[in-house]
Amino acid sequence: MFPERPRIYLAGPDVFFPAHESIFAALKAHCDRLQMAGVAPTDAPLSLQAAANDDDQAQAIYEGNVALIREADGVIANLMSFRGQEPDSGTVFEVGYAVALGKPVVGYGVPNGSYAQRVQAAIPCRLDAAGVVREAAGGTLVEGLGQPLNLMLARSIEFAPDAAAALERIAHRVRGGLPAR
Repeated sequence: MFPERPRIYLAGPDVFFPAHESIFAALKAHCDRLQMAGVAPTDAPLSLQAAANDDDQAQAIYEGNVALIREADGVIANLMSFRGQEPDSGTVFEVGYAVALGKPVVGYGVPNGSYAQRVQAAIPCRLDAAGVVREAAGGTLVEGLGQPLNLMLARSIEFAPDAAAALERIAHRVRGGLPAR
């Protein structure tokens, strides 16, 4: 069913950090200890020098990353708040893509508390007449339900407190230990 060493795609905004090479090296080393092969987005075989323009480069990166996800046996995703209250949108796409392919996904890096609590701490909110939390400025509903992130993420994947725990859980999942959520 799976190769001897399951391939785990390492999703997250880590590719944007100055220390991304050392981040991926540490994640891959942990994968090795768990008898898995870590695959970073930067591992996609790309020929960016041959790309004529930014659109061609973007397409090459997209195609390379979705190919890595298709070939992976599971995904861990760094869902830390990135440039705001939400995870990186590219990582969220990768999570959804993996879920649609039926691959197990374990997210990590999510701050404690519910999404609604974090939004209320960051921007002015109010309760409406029905007791629903809304942004004070425009009245936009702040999704509640006690979930750590938007319910579409929270209900489709498993969460772990950190990358090491996510790798432990995905190792168990890809070896048939837990059903897909």
